[in-house]
This record gives sequence, structure tokens and C-alpha cells, in this order.
Amino acid sequence: MQVIRAWFQRFFADPQAVILALLLIAGFLIVITLGNMLAPVLAALVLAYLLDGLVSTLQARGIPRLLAVAAVFIIFMLFLAFALLWLLPRLSYQVTQLFNQLPNIISAGQEAIMRLPSRYPDLISQAQVQDLMNAIRAELASLGQRVVTMSVASVVGIITLLVYLILVPVLVFFFLKDKQRIIAWLSGYLPRDRALSASVWQEVNGQIANYVRGKIWEILIVGVVTYLTFLFMGLQYAVLLATLVAFSVVIPYIGAAAVTLPIAAIAFFQWGWTPEFWYVLVAYGVIQALDGNVLVPLLFSEVVNLHPVAIILAVLVFGGLWGFWGVFFAIPLATLVKAVMRVWPRPAPLPPPGDQQGAAG
Repeated sequence: MQVIRAWFQRFFADPQAVILALLLIAGFLIVITLGNMLAPVLAALVLAYLLDGLVSTLQARGIPRLLAVAAVFIIFMLFLAFALLWLLPRLSYQVTQLFNQLPNIISAGQEAIMRLPSRYPDLISQAQVQDLMNAIRAELASLGQRVVTMSVASVVGIITLLVYLILVPVLVFFFLKDKQRIIAWLSGYLPRDRALSASVWQEVNGQIANYVRGKIWEILIVGVVTYLTFLFMGLQYAVLLATLVAFSVVIPYIGAAAVTLPIAAIAFFQWGWTPEFWYVLVAYGVIQALDGNVLVPLLFSEVVNLHPVAIILAVLVFGGLWGFWGVFFAIPLATLVKAVMRVWPRPAPLPPPGDQQGAAG
């Protein structure tokens, strides 16, 4: 107990550190315990935070805040209508088509795999191919059971979506319109002496805003360019694949590699080992290269300086806690953790035992 008490006194002796720790713990507990109930509110907060940058830009050009909020909200509703009336129906149609074609795709893949031992007898044996086919059949059976479960729960999902479509836009509008009043009301319940917490927020806010808004633009640009490229090349399921590629940028290092498999599988089923198959893979590789080497440096003016291992750990931890939103905000949350660790009050290092004896002498 004395070791724990000494550690606590070293790192939590500063009241500012205690306030910061309590605020972080309270926010974490609210999201963990009430996240499902407050999901529309949290989603609206995220959207309002993203849209507030556009509102601030319009205000900086002399437009009154209420008018700026109205203009940004109209743009948001137009984008939402586009997603609901154009994007989602096409996605649903192409997903249905893909499931109908799935047996043919699987058969084509099985035939290609079964020919491998005759082409490369020194590398692959018939027994290895048979084990691989058994594993694929087991995985497909499990996938079929999950699809049935999802279809049974689809009615509840539709009702939840309708509730979100009503509540979230209303909440977004009021969060944007009454931003200052809401912040002033919340500040009244916080400790007055919170300089350390304010310092952490000021440091993290710029990086989070830059990252999240830049990531939204990256998703849109990569998705549109990929869709136009696949449409021009005549690849089937262009909308579905472009959507997968667009959202793959959310997961660093892993997303691009994971989406390569469905693109290659559909291109192979459509064309086989033909030049068109390789043209699609080359085009996809060029898009990924331009995204990583041109688009990302242009969009992200403030680079988040995190080690790749830290990024992957953040994706795994926060994605496991909060699903898609945890993955999307994994890097900003990791940046928050890094900022807290950097500004956390540290006691002066203890002198070596020899120095203590010399001072006593």
C-alpha cells in the first residue's frame, strides 16, 4: 500500500492533474455506459463538430453566425438526401446482385484453386488445396448463418435508422445554432481552475479538427475518383467497391490491403487472367499511391506524429470499444492520450542514493 500511496502522491499531488483525470474518466464512463442510449446525441455532436469548421469559415468572411449555420445545414441536408436517394439504393442493389452472383464467383475461384497443383506441383499439393477448400466451405456456411441473423434483425435496424434520420439533423442544427450557449452552460458545472484541461484541449483540438475534417474530404475524394475509374474501366459493382475503397482509408495500413481482395476477386470473376484484370489492379494501386503521397500531405496540414504501432493499437482498442466510430476516431483519441501524457505534471526525479548520502554528510 505504501508503494501505491507514494506513486499516487507523486503523480496526483497537483489538483490540476486530478481535475483532468476526473474529466477524462467521466467522459469515458458516459460513453461506455450510456453510449447506446445517447447514440443519436453523440452522432449529432460529431457531425456538428465537423460542420462547425465550415460555419467558422463563413463567419470569418463576415457572414452572421445564424445565416452561416443555415447555409451549412442546408448543404448537410442536401448531402444526406443524396446519400439516401442515390447512394444507398445503388449500394443495396449491387449488394443484392453480388449475393446472387456469389455461387458463380465461388465456383470460378474453386476451379482456379483446383488447377494450382497441376501448374505448380512443387509448391502446392492436392491435400493442401483440399484443406483450403474445406476451410472456405466452413467459412461460407458461417457467413450464411450471419446473413440470416442480420436479415431477421433488419426490421429493428430500419426503425432505428428512421429515428436517427429525424433526431440527428434536428440535434445538429441546434448544436450549431446554440454552440456558445451550450458551452457556457456546461462550463458552469466544471471547476473554475481547469487550466491544465484547457491546455490539453487547445493542443488536441487543432489536430483533431484537422485530422477528422481532412479524413472526411479524403473519403469523398478517394471514393469519387475510384468510382469514376472503375466505371470507366467497366468493372462490375463499381459503386460498392468504390464505397469500400473510400472507407478503407479510415483504417491506416490495413484498410487498403483488405479491400484489395474483393477488387481482385470481382475483376478475376469478370475477366479472368486477362489484361483488363491487371489494368484494374494497376489503377487501384495508382489511386492508393496518389492518396498516400499526394492527397494526404495536401489535406493534413498538421501531421499526427504517432508511431505505426501506436496507431494500430489505437485502432484495435478503440475499434473494439466503439466499433466504426472507434476506428474513425482512433488516431484523434490516441493523439489525446499522447497530449495528456506529455502535459501531465511530473515530479522532479529523485536524486541517486549516493547524492543523498553526500548531502546528508
